[in-house]
Amino acid sequence: MNESVLRRVLLVIAVLGLAIGAVVWRTGPWRIEADTIWMVATLPVVVALAISILRDFWIGRFGVDAIALVSMSAALLLGQPLAAVVVAIMYAGGTVLEDFARGRAERNLRALTDRSPRVAHRKSTHGTEMIPVEEVAVGDNLLVRAGELLPVDGILLDASASLDESAVTGEPLPERRKAGDMLRSGTINAGETFSMQASALAEHSTYAAIVRMVAAAQTAKSPFIRMADRFALFLLPATLLISGAAWYISGDPIRALAVLVVATPCPLILAAPVAFIGGVSRAARAGILMKGSAALEALAQVRTAIFDKTGTLTIGGAELLEIEAAPGRDANHLLQLLASLEQASHHVLADSIIRAARESQLTLSHPHDVREYRGAGLKGQVENISIAAGSRALVLADKPLPEWAKNGEDRYRDEPVLRVFVTLGKHLAGIFTFGDALRPDARDSLANLRSAGIARMVMLTGDDGAAAKRVSSRLDLDVIVADAVPADKVTTVVAEKAAAPTMMVGDGINDAPALAAATVGVAMGARGATASSEAADVIILVDRLESVAEAVRIAQRTRAIALQSIVVGLALSAIAMIAAAMGQITPVAGALLQEGIDVAVILNALRTLGDGRLGRA
Repeated sequence: MNESVLRRVLLVIAVLGLAIGAVVWRTGPWRIEADTIWMVATLPVVVALAISILRDFWIGRFGVDAIALVSMSAALLLGQPLAAVVVAIMYAGGTVLEDFARGRAERNLRALTDRSPRVAHRKSTHGTEMIPVEEVAVGDNLLVRAGELLPVDGILLDASASLDESAVTGEPLPERRKAGDMLRSGTINAGETFSMQASALAEHSTYAAIVRMVAAAQTAKSPFIRMADRFALFLLPATLLISGAAWYISGDPIRALAVLVVATPCPLILAAPVAFIGGVSRAARAGILMKGSAALEALAQVRTAIFDKTGTLTIGGAELLEIEAAPGRDANHLLQLLASLEQASHHVLADSIIRAARESQLTLSHPHDVREYRGAGLKGQVENISIAAGSRALVLADKPLPEWAKNGEDRYRDEPVLRVFVTLGKHLAGIFTFGDALRPDARDSLANLRSAGIARMVMLTGDDGAAAKRVSSRLDLDVIVADAVPADKVTTVVAEKAAAPTMMVGDGINDAPALAAATVGVAMGARGATASSEAADVIILVDRLESVAEAVRIAQRTRAIALQSIVVGLALSAIAMIAAAMGQITPVAGALLQEGIDVAVILNALRTLGDGRLGRA
């Protein structure tokens, strides 16, 4: 029988036993006495608990549930079957309540595995065939129908697609993807049917990795929870000592029983697992995947944050920073002409230029007579206009810059940027500047981390000192380490970790060793950097740096709630034990009081499922 079902059955037996015994006791003499009924209803709980304790002891575990066994056994031996059956009800009820709490906390995590892609529609010479997702090979052309899950990671072949990525990234609104964009398994086609090319096997795709991490998250125990388990070794002797002292001083064994009863079971064991599972679940809803409770607890205690620069603090590509248009020229028209010409280019800047034009909702024209000069630029015809774009040497040769362009030339002279000069006809019409732009949320994210108690912030980059200073000048950083190879990054992380718990945030394959070396590795995994995601303890599934600060906030709140539940629960239990030792609480009343404490601490621990902000879920 399933253990969860067994616990519910034991609860039903104990409740029915209490009710039937109460009826017998209230309606007068029967052939069978109420005490006997209560004893019989208690025995199944005692036997099941004894077997469970022996089984745990055999594999080297010992829990505070032993106090419940001692208190029920003592109540039966001392002729207090009513107290015994109440303890049995409250113990069984507490385990059932814990099952419910765990089930609710794990619901969001289980939902990920329940909706894993199972089939794919593969195109072939014979048409479209439905196959198990495990049979998809890299390079297969797949058809994804409206409302279907994407079976594997791949590349969009059609012009555009609308995807619901909420299950993977937490983003509530559909995202528009364009031809050539990377698509991730587990997302949903929120638009029309489209075609994609598989770029990874099902077992190596994004969603499969998430499911593996979720499985680890459900089983890993944090040091905080393991500490709670060890604490149980000291609680039973302490409880027996107090109850023995109460019996010795008063001469009344019932007082000793009352002390045992109010110590059953311990909020320490109930609150910590529920709180941490709830925190992991809450993070998952925000697009933050914690690899278990240990990662969450470690994140809560971080005091130093180290950031990779490219792709973490910055966008990580050649982004359009500025358009300088000649007097009388329109910047959008220049962008439309340049993007139209770049459609014929394979240069790394071409995609950035075309993307910038599409984001501005510009309509592109078809280029003609295009000639590309490798590494220098290209020339061609767009809308019957001769256009040249590229380096200054290609476009202007030895001609001097016009007056309007000199200011920008001076401003970017020592900056690590790319400058694209554009002529229409024979005249310089505009200059486009590209660089690795700072993330829009970088400043606010670092400020939020400061507010969360991160005292020291370090930037690591393989770029030169000039590029590092350009980025760091706009951020609140304490240390900059430039020209760093992967080994240098690991050395820096290890040194910082020796001084304080350290979080490393990165996104690239070269960040994986540093992520693994940190107290907590946080991977910006929205772009599918598998190596960094596998090495990290926390994966940010949305492409936003502010989610790192949100992860720290969730971790800190979860640990605080767990600690609060434990401290308050133990304090209330200690007060009740003292009152019981002084004869102020009977065994039956003590059992009811203790279970009230247990219910309160579990409900408090479940607050970790919420956002913790007024007006938000």
